[in-house]
Amino acid sequence: MSAGGTARERGRVSLTTELGPPWLRPLVDNVDQVPDAFRRRLPADVLAMVTAAGATASLRGDGRDAAVLVLFSGPESGPSGDVPKEADLLLTVRASTLRHHAGQAAFPGGATDPDDDGPVATALREAHEETGIDLGRLHPLATMERTFIPPSRYHVVPVLAYSPDPGPVTVVNEAETAVVARVPVHAFVNPANRLMVYRRPHTRRLAGPAFLLNEMLVWGFTGQVISAMLDVAGWAQPWDTTDVRELDEAMAAVDDESDRR
Repeated sequence: MSAGGTARERGRVSLTTELGPPWLRPLVDNVDQVPDAFRRRLPADVLAMVTAAGATASLRGDGRDAAVLVLFSGPESGPSGDVPKEADLLLTVRASTLRHHAGQAAFPGGATDPDDDGPVATALREAHEETGIDLGRLHPLATMERTFIPPSRYHVVPVLAYSPDPGPVTVVNEAETAVVARVPVHAFVNPANRLMVYRRPHTRRLAGPAFLLNEMLVWGFTGQVISAMLDVAGWAQPWDTTDVRELDEAMAAVDDESDRR
Protein backbone atom coordinates (compact mmCIF):
# COMPACT_ATOMS: atom_id res chain seq x y z
CA MET A 1 0.00 0.00 0.00
CA SER A 2 1.15 3.51 -0.61
CA ALA A 3 0.36 6.55 1.49
CA GLY A 4 0.09 9.93 -0.17
CA GLY A 5 2.27 12.84 0.78
CA THR A 6 1.09 16.40 1.22
CA ALA A 7 -1.07 17.23 -1.80
CA ARG A 8 0.62 14.40 -3.67
CA GLU A 9 -0.95 13.87 -7.08
CA ARG A 10 -2.74 10.81 -8.42
CA GLY A 11 -3.70 12.12 -11.86
CA ARG A 12 -5.64 15.32 -11.16
CA VAL A 13 -6.74 14.29 -7.66
CA SER A 14 -4.56 15.29 -4.71
CA LEU A 15 -3.96 13.06 -1.72
CA THR A 16 -3.87 15.26 1.38
CA THR A 17 -2.57 12.99 4.12
CA GLU A 18 -2.09 15.87 6.54
CA LEU A 19 -5.84 16.52 6.68
CA GLY A 20 -6.60 13.31 8.57
CA PRO A 21 -7.60 13.77 12.23
CA PRO A 22 -5.31 12.63 15.09
CA TRP A 23 -7.50 9.61 15.93
CA LEU A 24 -7.07 8.32 12.36
CA ARG A 25 -3.32 8.87 12.25
CA PRO A 26 -2.30 5.35 13.39
CA LEU A 27 -4.08 3.92 10.35
CA VAL A 28 -2.91 6.56 7.86
CA ASP A 29 0.70 6.46 9.06
CA ASN A 30 0.83 2.66 8.95
CA VAL A 31 -1.31 2.01 5.88
CA ASP A 32 1.57 0.04 4.33
CA GLN A 33 1.04 -2.61 7.03
CA VAL A 34 -2.55 -3.36 6.00
CA PRO A 35 -1.61 -5.97 3.35
CA ASP A 36 0.27 -8.07 5.89
CA ALA A 37 -2.60 -7.81 8.38
CA PHE A 38 -4.97 -8.84 5.57
CA ARG A 39 -2.85 -11.84 4.56
CA ARG A 40 -2.27 -13.12 8.08
CA ARG A 41 -5.89 -14.36 8.08
CA LEU A 42 -5.26 -16.62 5.06
CA PRO A 43 -3.73 -20.11 5.19
CA ALA A 44 -0.36 -20.20 3.40
CA ASP A 45 -1.57 -22.36 0.52
CA VAL A 46 -4.68 -20.22 0.01
CA LEU A 47 -2.57 -17.07 -0.02
CA ALA A 48 -0.28 -18.65 -2.60
CA MET A 49 -3.28 -19.58 -4.75
CA VAL A 50 -4.78 -16.08 -4.61
CA THR A 51 -1.42 -14.45 -5.30
CA ALA A 52 -0.82 -16.71 -8.29
CA ALA A 53 -4.29 -15.99 -9.67
CA GLY A 54 -3.67 -12.25 -9.43
CA ALA A 55 -0.27 -12.52 -11.10
CA THR A 56 -1.70 -14.63 -13.92
CA ALA A 57 -4.57 -12.22 -14.46
CA SER A 58 -2.14 -9.29 -14.65
CA LEU A 59 0.11 -11.07 -17.16
CA ARG A 60 -2.82 -11.99 -19.36
CA GLY A 61 -4.41 -8.57 -19.07
CA ASP A 62 -7.38 -10.31 -17.47
CA GLY A 63 -9.90 -8.55 -15.33
CA ARG A 64 -10.78 -4.89 -14.93
CA ASP A 65 -9.40 -2.13 -12.76
CA ALA A 66 -11.64 -0.82 -10.00
CA ALA A 67 -11.49 1.30 -6.86
CA VAL A 68 -13.51 1.64 -3.67
CA LEU A 69 -13.86 4.50 -1.21
CA VAL A 70 -13.00 3.71 2.42
CA LEU A 71 -14.47 6.83 4.02
CA PHE A 72 -14.13 7.52 7.74
CA SER A 73 -16.11 10.41 9.19
CA GLY A 74 -15.87 11.96 12.63
CA PRO A 75 -14.54 14.88 14.68
CA GLU A 76 -11.41 16.72 13.59
CA SER A 77 -9.95 16.45 17.12
CA GLY A 78 -9.44 13.60 19.54
CA PRO A 79 -6.53 11.62 20.98
CA SER A 80 -4.38 9.67 18.56
CA GLY A 81 -5.60 6.10 18.22
CA ASP A 82 -8.69 6.62 20.40
CA VAL A 83 -11.75 6.10 18.20
CA PRO A 84 -14.41 8.76 18.93
CA LYS A 85 -17.91 7.44 19.54
CA GLU A 86 -19.09 9.64 16.65
CA ALA A 87 -16.69 8.08 14.10
CA ASP A 88 -18.30 6.09 11.30
CA LEU A 89 -17.50 4.24 8.08
CA LEU A 90 -19.53 4.55 4.87
CA LEU A 91 -20.91 1.26 3.49
CA THR A 92 -23.49 0.14 0.97
CA VAL A 93 -25.46 -3.04 0.44
CA ARG A 94 -25.63 -4.07 -3.19
CA ALA A 95 -29.03 -4.74 -4.78
CA SER A 96 -30.14 -8.38 -4.68
CA THR A 97 -30.68 -8.39 -8.47
CA LEU A 98 -27.05 -7.71 -9.45
CA ARG A 99 -25.04 -10.40 -11.22
CA HIS A 100 -21.93 -10.02 -9.02
CA HIS A 101 -21.97 -9.83 -5.20
CA ALA A 102 -25.75 -9.42 -4.98
CA GLY A 103 -26.93 -8.40 -1.51
CA GLN A 104 -23.37 -8.01 -0.23
CA ALA A 105 -22.18 -5.17 1.98
CA ALA A 106 -19.38 -3.22 0.35
CA PHE A 107 -17.49 0.01 0.22
CA PRO A 108 -18.93 2.31 -2.45
CA GLY A 109 -16.95 1.93 -5.65
CA GLY A 110 -16.74 0.17 -8.97
CA ALA A 111 -14.97 -0.26 -12.27
CA THR A 112 -12.63 2.33 -13.71
CA ASP A 113 -13.94 4.40 -16.61
CA PRO A 114 -11.59 5.42 -19.46
CA ASP A 115 -11.90 9.08 -18.43
CA ASP A 116 -10.93 8.45 -14.78
CA ASP A 117 -7.57 9.93 -13.75
CA GLY A 118 -6.50 7.01 -11.58
CA PRO A 119 -8.06 5.04 -8.72
CA VAL A 120 -8.81 8.05 -6.52
CA ALA A 121 -10.93 9.59 -9.26
CA THR A 122 -12.69 6.26 -9.79
CA ALA A 123 -13.48 5.82 -6.09
CA LEU A 124 -14.82 9.37 -5.74
CA ARG A 125 -16.92 9.22 -8.90
CA GLU A 126 -18.44 5.86 -8.01
CA ALA A 127 -19.15 6.93 -4.42
CA HIS A 128 -20.99 10.01 -5.66
CA GLU A 129 -22.98 7.96 -8.19
CA GLU A 130 -23.98 5.39 -5.56
CA THR A 131 -24.59 7.55 -2.48
CA GLY A 132 -24.97 11.15 -3.72
CA ILE A 133 -22.20 12.22 -1.37
CA ASP A 134 -20.80 15.74 -1.72
CA LEU A 135 -17.24 15.16 -2.93
CA GLY A 136 -16.22 18.65 -1.82
CA ARG A 137 -16.51 17.47 1.80
CA LEU A 138 -14.02 14.60 1.39
CA HIS A 139 -10.23 14.44 1.85
CA PRO A 140 -8.53 11.49 0.08
CA LEU A 141 -5.67 10.44 2.36
CA ALA A 142 -3.95 7.37 0.90
CA THR A 143 -4.26 4.59 -1.64
CA MET A 144 -4.01 0.97 -0.58
CA GLU A 145 -2.45 -1.94 -2.41
CA ARG A 146 -4.10 -3.06 -5.65
CA THR A 147 -5.74 -6.41 -4.86
CA PHE A 148 -7.12 -9.03 -7.24
CA ILE A 149 -10.60 -10.37 -6.38
CA PRO A 150 -10.90 -13.78 -8.13
CA PRO A 151 -14.73 -14.17 -8.08
CA SER A 152 -15.35 -10.86 -9.88
CA ARG A 153 -11.92 -10.67 -11.58
CA TYR A 154 -11.44 -7.05 -10.55
CA HIS A 155 -8.11 -5.49 -9.56
CA VAL A 156 -9.31 -3.23 -6.74
CA VAL A 157 -7.56 -0.24 -5.14
CA PRO A 158 -9.11 0.87 -1.80
CA VAL A 159 -8.85 4.65 -1.32
CA LEU A 160 -8.69 5.77 2.31
CA ALA A 161 -10.46 9.10 2.88
CA TYR A 162 -11.76 11.31 5.68
CA SER A 163 -14.55 13.83 6.15
CA PRO A 164 -15.40 15.76 9.30
CA ASP A 165 -19.01 15.84 8.01
CA PRO A 166 -19.89 14.11 4.72
CA GLY A 167 -23.44 15.47 4.73
CA PRO A 168 -26.46 13.45 3.60
CA VAL A 169 -26.02 10.13 1.80
CA THR A 170 -28.75 8.04 0.22
CA VAL A 171 -29.51 5.30 -2.29
CA VAL A 172 -29.27 6.93 -5.72
CA ASN A 173 -30.07 3.93 -7.93
CA GLU A 174 -32.18 1.17 -6.40
CA ALA A 175 -31.26 -1.15 -9.26
CA GLU A 176 -27.66 -1.15 -7.98
CA THR A 177 -27.83 -0.31 -4.28
CA ALA A 178 -30.26 -1.43 -1.57
CA VAL A 179 -28.79 0.36 1.47
CA VAL A 180 -26.41 3.26 2.14
CA ALA A 181 -25.30 3.55 5.75
CA ARG A 182 -22.78 5.37 7.91
CA VAL A 183 -21.88 2.59 10.34
CA PRO A 184 -20.29 3.50 13.70
CA VAL A 185 -16.66 2.36 13.85
CA HIS A 186 -17.35 1.05 17.35
CA ALA A 187 -19.81 -1.44 15.83
CA PHE A 188 -16.86 -3.04 14.03
CA VAL A 189 -14.62 -2.85 17.11
CA ASN A 190 -17.25 -4.54 19.31
CA PRO A 191 -16.14 -8.21 19.73
CA ALA A 192 -19.79 -9.30 20.00
CA ASN A 193 -20.30 -8.34 16.35
CA ARG A 194 -17.36 -10.34 14.99
CA LEU A 195 -17.26 -13.82 13.48
CA MET A 196 -15.69 -15.85 10.67
CA VAL A 197 -17.68 -16.64 7.51
CA TYR A 198 -17.13 -19.02 4.59
CA ARG A 199 -19.14 -19.67 1.46
CA ARG A 200 -20.02 -23.04 -0.03
CA PRO A 201 -18.59 -24.98 -1.81
CA HIS A 202 -15.58 -23.86 0.23
CA THR A 203 -14.87 -25.19 3.71
CA ARG A 204 -14.53 -23.66 7.18
CA ARG A 205 -10.80 -23.58 6.59
CA LEU A 206 -11.32 -20.76 4.07
CA ALA A 207 -13.44 -18.62 6.40
CA GLY A 208 -12.59 -14.92 6.62
CA PRO A 209 -13.33 -12.13 9.11
CA ALA A 210 -16.89 -10.81 9.11
CA PHE A 211 -19.12 -8.43 11.06
CA LEU A 212 -22.75 -9.18 11.93
CA LEU A 213 -24.53 -5.84 12.30
CA ASN A 214 -28.18 -4.80 12.63
CA GLU A 215 -28.94 -4.49 8.93
CA MET A 216 -26.04 -6.15 7.16
CA LEU A 217 -23.41 -8.86 7.20
CA VAL A 218 -20.01 -7.46 6.23
CA TRP A 219 -17.80 -10.25 4.87
CA GLY A 220 -15.55 -11.12 1.93
CA PHE A 221 -13.08 -8.52 0.68
CA THR A 222 -14.79 -5.70 2.59
CA GLY A 223 -14.75 -7.61 5.87
CA GLN A 224 -11.09 -8.53 5.38
CA VAL A 225 -10.07 -4.92 4.72
CA ILE A 226 -11.97 -3.61 7.75
CA SER A 227 -10.48 -6.33 9.98
CA ALA A 228 -6.98 -5.49 8.76
CA MET A 229 -7.52 -1.78 9.36
CA LEU A 230 -8.68 -2.40 12.93
CA ASP A 231 -5.53 -4.44 13.57
CA VAL A 232 -3.17 -1.87 12.06
CA ALA A 233 -4.82 1.10 13.78
CA GLY A 234 -4.67 -0.67 17.15
CA TRP A 235 -8.46 -0.53 17.54
CA ALA A 236 -9.15 -4.28 17.48
CA GLN A 237 -10.19 -6.04 20.68
CA PRO A 238 -9.88 -9.79 21.34
CA TRP A 239 -12.74 -11.66 19.66
CA ASP A 240 -13.91 -15.23 19.17
CA THR A 241 -12.28 -16.45 15.94
CA THR A 242 -13.74 -19.91 16.57
CA ASP A 243 -17.24 -18.59 15.80
CA VAL A 244 -17.23 -19.87 12.19
CA ARG A 245 -20.47 -19.88 10.18
CA GLU A 246 -21.48 -20.70 6.64
CA LEU A 247 -22.66 -17.65 4.69
CA ASP A 248 -26.36 -18.61 4.54
CA GLU A 249 -26.38 -19.25 8.29
CA ALA A 250 -24.80 -15.87 8.98
CA MET A 251 -27.22 -14.08 6.63
CA ALA A 252 -30.14 -15.78 8.38
CA ALA A 253 -28.93 -14.17 11.62
CA VAL A 254 -29.22 -10.74 9.94
CA ASP A 255 -32.77 -11.57 8.84
CA ASP A 256 -33.67 -12.75 12.36
CA GLU A 257 -32.39 -9.50 13.82
CA SER A 258 -34.45 -7.53 11.29
CA ASP A 259 -37.59 -9.51 12.20
CA ARG A 260 -37.08 -8.79 15.92
CA ARG A 261 -36.96 -5.06 15.18
